[in-house]
Amino acid sequence: MRFRKKTLKRLGSYLMQYRWLLFLAIVMTLASNAFSLMGPMLSGYAIDAIEPGPGKVDFPKVFYYAAWMAGFYIASAALSYAIAVLMVTISRKVVYAMRRDVFDRLLSLPVGYFDLHKTGDIISRISYDIDTVNESLSSDLVQMMTTIITVTGALYMMIVISPRLVLVFAVTVPLSGWITRFLTGKTRPLFRARSASLGRLNGFAEEMITGQRTIKAYCKEEKVIQSFEEKNRDGVEAYYKAEYYGSTVGPMINFINNLSLSLISVFGAFLYLMGMMRVGQISSFVLYSRKFSGPISEAANIAGDLQSAIAAAERIFALLDELEETRDAEGAVRIGTDANPVKGRVELSGVSFGYEEGKDILHRLSLTTEPGQVVAVIGPTGAGKTTLINLLMRFYDVNHGSIRVDGRDIRQINRASLRKAYAMVLQDTWLFHGTILENLSYGREGITRDEVIQAARAARIHSFIMQLPMGYDTVLREDGINISKGQKQLLTIVRAMLLDCRMLILDEATSNVDTRTEIKIQEAMLKLMEGKTCFVIAHRLSTIQNADRILVMNHGEVVEQGSHQSLMEAKGFYYQLYQAQFQ
Repeated sequence: MRFRKKTLKRLGSYLMQYRWLLFLAIVMTLASNAFSLMGPMLSGYAIDAIEPGPGKVDFPKVFYYAAWMAGFYIASAALSYAIAVLMVTISRKVVYAMRRDVFDRLLSLPVGYFDLHKTGDIISRISYDIDTVNESLSSDLVQMMTTIITVTGALYMMIVISPRLVLVFAVTVPLSGWITRFLTGKTRPLFRARSASLGRLNGFAEEMITGQRTIKAYCKEEKVIQSFEEKNRDGVEAYYKAEYYGSTVGPMINFINNLSLSLISVFGAFLYLMGMMRVGQISSFVLYSRKFSGPISEAANIAGDLQSAIAAAERIFALLDELEETRDAEGAVRIGTDANPVKGRVELSGVSFGYEEGKDILHRLSLTTEPGQVVAVIGPTGAGKTTLINLLMRFYDVNHGSIRVDGRDIRQINRASLRKAYAMVLQDTWLFHGTILENLSYGREGITRDEVIQAARAARIHSFIMQLPMGYDTVLREDGINISKGQKQLLTIVRAMLLDCRMLILDEATSNVDTRTEIKIQEAMLKLMEGKTCFVIAHRLSTIQNADRILVMNHGEVVEQGSHQSLMEAKGFYYQLYQAQFQ
């Protein structure tokens, strides 16, 4: 319950950003319901103007009250339409702000968050869950305000007409409240489970869609279909349970409301026979009782929607509450400026790190790289090569020891300026929907077309680009699926080349190109790498023979280091790797 109140309070904080529009909606709702509440009273007056017997109907008075009724109902309908438009506007603004906050939070989260959470589940929160909140704000919120005002107004009018008949509700209203509270308490966990189940389903679907080639290559379609059916069944089951038990609230409340109407009819007839009420008053009371009980039924019907919205909001706020990357230390230095130019000296002193506490991947790693040196990092899978890159870029902070750039601990350097000091090409390429020119110039503002073309020529990719239908203006689809993987990697290499950085990281940067193309790229890259501190992770040992130093890693430790020639002469672990690869 405390968590639910916290969620509602945070939703309220978004609404309060548009408090004046919300206040206008409340005023209009009051006016609309006030006009609507006048109808039953005028109806009673019109009925009382009709008496049994010929010639005893006061038609002018009947038409007079009927005309006022029509006017009030028209005004109420017009205001209701205006309220609906206004609430859609408010919910649109709230959802826009909420989705913006979620996306901003995603960009501020550490890389470790995305390592632990499926992409599909994250997308489910930013799309489905926020849309669920949007639907609730645009319709259910108005309905709840209307319910409160209508129930209060109708109760007041019934007390004015006949306090005795109101006693019927002393039994039925508490009964309705108890049933609603009991059933919503039972259904709340079901809606929370539904949102989580749909998130898992989306995560699995996203994973399988992106892995279609692998699935087909291993002929695992039937296995994937079976796994999807299980998750789909779980999702449907969770959805069914939430909707099924949520839908029981409405019928139960309707039954109690109909019971109250029956009791009103019976006791109203007794009061009429005793001369304590007129027919018009009974008619007005019945109409007010419908207005009193009707919104309660509707409120019970939307209770399920509200529970769904709250469950979705909990998932959204859980993401917003995730800890962002640690903030820069007070007084953090910004490097790469005229006052603090980057030279490129990198030192690792006794660095230990593990993704899980007590399970270190790197152990007491020490290394000094002078400006302009090319350092190759090799080793078997799981040796800690990519982890070293994550630490250099400060995607993670070291557990023990320190990493220094130009003599400064990177924890005392502004994180954004540190990352801008590196150009990085990863084995997993990433290109966005846009032209080739836009993708190549992504990391550098104000770059000219000629500079892009010059870099593409150096990377031996210009001729390929010119063969495309629109050349550099060819639009790449999402993640560059309309070109080959090797071509995508060539584009990312050019993108890194265009950055004016003193340090360069290449993580298997040529793994997706053929040997002939790789040789050409190596020639171009050696020229462009001059004067830069370079960290090269490679499995192909032929690509790193010209490195100034080769670090051989195994089980998170540097077991050997030196030039290619010296390591071959030592006939140690590097020699074994080299012989194994070329034999």
